[in-house]
Amino acid sequence: MTPTALLGLLILIAYVLGSIPFGLIVARSKGVDPRTSGSGNIGATNVARVLGGKKWFFLVFFLDMLKALIPMLIASVIVREVSKTPTLYAMWIGCGVAAVLGHMFSLFLKFKGGKGVATSAGVVLGLWPYYTIPGALTILTFIVVFYLTRYVSLGSIAAAVSMSIWYVLIGLSQGWPITGEQWPLLAFALLMGAMIIYKHRSNLTRLLAGTESKFARKTT
Repeated sequence: MTPTALLGLLILIAYVLGSIPFGLIVARSKGVDPRTSGSGNIGATNVARVLGGKKWFFLVFFLDMLKALIPMLIASVIVREVSKTPTLYAMWIGCGVAAVLGHMFSLFLKFKGGKGVATSAGVVLGLWPYYTIPGALTILTFIVVFYLTRYVSLGSIAAAVSMSIWYVLIGLSQGWPITGEQWPLLAFALLMGAMIIYKHRSNLTRLLAGTESKFARKTT
C-alpha cells in the first residue's frame, strides 16, 4: 500500500480507537456512571471527582491521551522517509483529528463524548517536532493558569487558545513553512483549540456565573 492509502486506513482506525470511552469504562468498573454524576462528563477531571482520587484522573488522562498518541506515532513512521507535501501533512494530522473527534463524538456513545483535552495532548506529543515544542509551552500555560486559579476548565481553555499562538511563534523562530507546506498543521492547531473551547461552553457559563468547581488546595 502507498503511504497515502496507509494513512487513510489509519485515520479510520484512529476514529474507532478515539471512540473508546475509557473514562466511562473506568468509572463503571467502580459502579459509578460519570454521565449522571458531577459535571456529567466522561473525562479525567469528572471521573476523578466522582471516584474521589487523583489517581483516577491520571489513569483516565493517560488512557485518553494514548488514543491519539498511538496512531500519531504510527503515522510518523509511515511519513518518515516520504517527501512532505500539504496533503501528507494533512493526512498525518488527520490521524490525530480522527482520534479527537472519536473522543468528542464517540461511535459507542451515540456520538457524544468528552472534551478532547487529553486526546489532543496525544496529538501534540505524537507530531514531533512541530507540535511537541509548542505543546510543552501549552502544557506550561495550563499548569500556570490552573495553579493560579484552581480551575481545570480555565486552564484547559487557556491552553487551547495558546497552542496556535505558540506554534506560530516557534515556527517563525525555526523557519518552518507554517503557511506553506505545513499550513494543515496551523489549521488544525486553530481547529483543535476551537473544538476544545466549544466543548467547554458549559464550563464558561459556570465560570462567568461564579459556580464552576475548583480543585481544593491541600491543607496541612
